[in-house]
Amino acid sequence: MTRRGEERREERETFGLRGNAARYQMRQKLVSIGDDFWIENGDGDRVFKVDGKALRARKTLVFRDVDGNELCTIQSRKLRVRNTMQIDRKEGDRLATVTKAVISPIRHRWNVEVRDGDDLEIKGNIVDHEYEIEADGKKVAEVSKKWFRVADTYGVEIAPDQNDILVLAVAAAVETMAHPGN
Repeated sequence: MTRRGEERREERETFGLRGNAARYQMRQKLVSIGDDFWIENGDGDRVFKVDGKALRARKTLVFRDVDGNELCTIQSRKLRVRNTMQIDRKEGDRLATVTKAVISPIRHRWNVEVRDGDDLEIKGNIVDHEYEIEADGKKVAEVSKKWFRVADTYGVEIAPDQNDILVLAVAAAVETMAHPGN
């Protein structure tokens, strides 16, 4: 079997209906600053809350667990050449920085500089919520609307060996930057 064939087989074992990836459901217009929204797991249970802070000079989202404990903060960074959001741990340490890299009519590309881990690359159609998140060329998460019939809803599948909170925070940051008017 070729290397690419082996990679596809591994992806099928992880992602899709029969895969072992963690699944989450997010609203498409989740980042209206000032609004709060819930992220649900594959069973439909609320597992994370994203709290949009309206009265701030820059876009700010606070990522919380179901008990209201702050897990991380997602904030836009002003005075940058490219659109950038920073994800910080509750303690204030930087977890990751998400930067818009290349824009084309069909595919978008974003880079995620992870402080204590492999950097991530995001490729696909961000506007339509059909993209993949990769680390070292290997898919670690997939964002798609294809799993849901509910309008304004999309799913995030995350490989078992990944930090779910980081990947979901990255998806929220990308959503915020890709749809600034929401």
